[in-house]
Amino acid sequence: MSEYNHKEFEPKWQQYWNENNLYKVTVDPNKPKYYVLDMFPYPSGAGLHVGHPLGYIASDIVSRYKRLKGFNVLHPMGFDSFGLPAEQYAIETGQHPAVTTEANIGTFKGQLNKIGFSYDWDREVRTSDPSFYKWTQWIFQQLFQAWYDVDADKARPIAELIEIFETKGSAGVNAVCAAETVAFTAEEWKGFNKERQEEILLDYRLTYLDEAVVNWCPALGTVLANDEVKDGLSERGGHPVERRKMKQWMMRITAYADRLIRNLEGLDWSDAVKEMQRNWIGKSRGCELDFQVKGSDIKLTAFTTRPDTIFGVTYVVLAPEHELISELVTEEQKAAVDEYIEVAKNRSERERQADVKHVSGVFTGAYVVNPLTGEEVPLWVADYVLAGYGTGVVMAVPSSDDRDFRFANHFDLPIVRVIEGTEEMEDPTEVKKGKMINSGFLDGLTSDEAIKVAIDKAVELGVGEAKVNYRIRDAVFSRQRYWGEPVPVYYSEEGIPHLVEAEQMPLELPAVDEYLPTADGDPPLGRATDWKYDGKYAYELTTMPGWAGSSWYFLRYMDPKNEEAFVGKEAVAYWNQVDFYLGGTEHATGHLLYSRFWNMFLYDMGFIGHEEPFKKLVNQGMIQGRSSLIYKVKDTNQYVSHGLKDQYEVQTKHIDIKLVNANDELDIEGLKAWRADYADAEFILEDGAYKCGYVVEKMSKSKYNVVNPDEVVEKYGADTLRLYEMFLGPLEQSKPWNIQGIDGVAKFLRKLWKLFIDDNGKVLVNDKEPNDKELKSLHKTIKKAGEDVENLSFNTSVPAFMVCVNELAALKCSKRAILEDLLVIISPYAPHITEELWHVALGKEDSIVNATYPTHEEKYLVESSHEYPVSINGKMRTKISYPLDMPKGDIEVDVLKDEVVQKWTEGKTPKKIIVVPGRIINIVV
Repeated sequence: MSEYNHKEFEPKWQQYWNENNLYKVTVDPNKPKYYVLDMFPYPSGAGLHVGHPLGYIASDIVSRYKRLKGFNVLHPMGFDSFGLPAEQYAIETGQHPAVTTEANIGTFKGQLNKIGFSYDWDREVRTSDPSFYKWTQWIFQQLFQAWYDVDADKARPIAELIEIFETKGSAGVNAVCAAETVAFTAEEWKGFNKERQEEILLDYRLTYLDEAVVNWCPALGTVLANDEVKDGLSERGGHPVERRKMKQWMMRITAYADRLIRNLEGLDWSDAVKEMQRNWIGKSRGCELDFQVKGSDIKLTAFTTRPDTIFGVTYVVLAPEHELISELVTEEQKAAVDEYIEVAKNRSERERQADVKHVSGVFTGAYVVNPLTGEEVPLWVADYVLAGYGTGVVMAVPSSDDRDFRFANHFDLPIVRVIEGTEEMEDPTEVKKGKMINSGFLDGLTSDEAIKVAIDKAVELGVGEAKVNYRIRDAVFSRQRYWGEPVPVYYSEEGIPHLVEAEQMPLELPAVDEYLPTADGDPPLGRATDWKYDGKYAYELTTMPGWAGSSWYFLRYMDPKNEEAFVGKEAVAYWNQVDFYLGGTEHATGHLLYSRFWNMFLYDMGFIGHEEPFKKLVNQGMIQGRSSLIYKVKDTNQYVSHGLKDQYEVQTKHIDIKLVNANDELDIEGLKAWRADYADAEFILEDGAYKCGYVVEKMSKSKYNVVNPDEVVEKYGADTLRLYEMFLGPLEQSKPWNIQGIDGVAKFLRKLWKLFIDDNGKVLVNDKEPNDKELKSLHKTIKKAGEDVENLSFNTSVPAFMVCVNELAALKCSKRAILEDLLVIISPYAPHITEELWHVALGKEDSIVNATYPTHEEKYLVESSHEYPVSINGKMRTKISYPLDMPKGDIEVDVLKDEVVQKWTEGKTPKKIIVVPGRIINIVV
């Protein structure tokens, strides 16, 4: 082959790598291990666009580099194949989700293989495969059989808790458990029947049943996670979502809240992601204060981090979901409160937290008594208070809290400024609608001192106690869906949950006639016929959430064929933590927290030997699309060119980027043929063409700006795609895709090819000894490329390769000693062309995958000479190179022999020659 032609060799080497299992990896104690992992994809029907491979290419470069450096590299890939999209498609078409999921995985694998990734496909996992979710169900059962011992700060088997109950009763058990638990002696425990004992144990288990307020989407027939709801609508389909209390399986992630925060310090993660997790967990220290309801025996307990602001409380607020609202609201306010709650309960908690400018609420008609001042303040309901954070009751201090201030201002409530007793009273009108009161026993204290004194005072009076609170809530684990892992639980006739026996695992999904809830409102699994445990006991009808399988999949990759355990002891001891994990920031408070929680639990129970799953985490940026825009003149069927649009009132429309050329000129006839509504359109042109506008935004089918990697690979080759995506910019930053820029990378690969093979197909490689310039060019590139991979600065390696190839081309270098090492360092980025040249031009028999990464030698990087600028009477006239160790006197003699110097000195004897070693030569005549 004379010219570089990716179509002739890229498929050949992909087949070779696959057939020869070049990327297969096993435990090898004689080699250091390195575990590289991508967040595995959900296999959608749309397949990959060019933005998706960005992270995969980066992790593949790291994997190939580490392998060349002598590491035993685990680099697997699999599919997060349960989920709502496949189920919705099944509902629409009647096709089983397993069928469409299998087809989508086939599409994804085909696309991934065309890009040349070094995955060990023997280790592929799919969360929807029963051989995988058998172990997801098993982990659920282990959580069910465990409790969290606060004193030991770890999970322990539930059998040990039962033993404590049998010998000591509940006294002395310091556990993370339900807020209201019964106290009992050992004798009382033994006297409870089995059902009562199981009810009590449910209050302690790490997975348990409870009533929870959830995001219920009637149209989808399922509960949605907070991140699946936006502006009160489901992200998928845009259906209304309401807040509803339902019995759900829960995961007691709150037991691990302190450890999840504490362990962040030792992780090589970005500060931004760590801070997102800290904020999501939301640990805060403060005080619970009891507010007596006027004229009632009811006390409302509010959590506050600032009990020292108690003197500034002017109202108290309840969350719309608070269970006591119906008992507290007056008859006059009942209709208004009911109407408000109906609206407020359907806004998601995430939306309510984020929308700080939204102000809404309603007065209950009731009043409560400030526990430290005795003052009566009104009781309100407002959706900025969340039922799950603290107690669902907030003492409002408008003078020191911005949101409380906006609420008080909106509803014309008092705003009090607290002053110390020694401070001179000012005009009360300076505090809007308010008054000034003295801070009493808190006078003269610092903030920290005042908080402590206020807590002590509340405890002394019996109206409060110190408390540590968390924003994070126990995770809702149930989903009213079909396409998910069945929960391995059945119910006795008394309604007590029991675990499915090990020999009956996995509990597989049953066949159903439709993938919709039943007429009675049961989840889709309620449609299964003859689906009973031992033929008589009802199974749990909900399925697990999407995050269940993804919370441990990284462990299964270590030992995917093991039928006796979720991972073998030898495998997990060797592979241990993921050394390098790459994925999007959108998973910072979902997948990453749940994975850490499950990993910590498995560590506590002795199943694995590492507490944290991911040692180093990197979030790649996004490759954005360049959307093309046209402009419709309002109330007409005319479209005006971009440069003229400001002369009209226009509506902006997205169109397919394939209809626009490199100069942003529209193919008008192509547009008319693209969609019927453009067939009769008229176009107002500028300079004889229709110019489109553009905007850089997320790639999306709805924006018609998606670029299929298959098309890029077909035209330019996989190596070009890989190099170009790295060349676009720093890995962790977002950058726009611009197909015009890909030509430079393609030209580089053709130049690389021509170092080895000429236009007639002749191999140019020879065994001559390299010179200093060639060695310098190579070794500076070896050093740069190695440092760049270690620092994940892939975008600066590509230009370094280009410079090196240009330098070697200028030197007409085709020497084996140079080109062999050059291929090895480029191979992680461009594995196909380097493999081809490795065999065809260098005559190698083994794959370049098994080569050794070269080590740069500093001696070749040390400058031995300097190119001196030579000035004559102050003007630079030429440049001459001299060895750095050449004596000044020798330079002064030799420089006068130069033809250019002789021309400008006109044969005159210089008055002075100034030589600054390693810098300049100046001649004065």
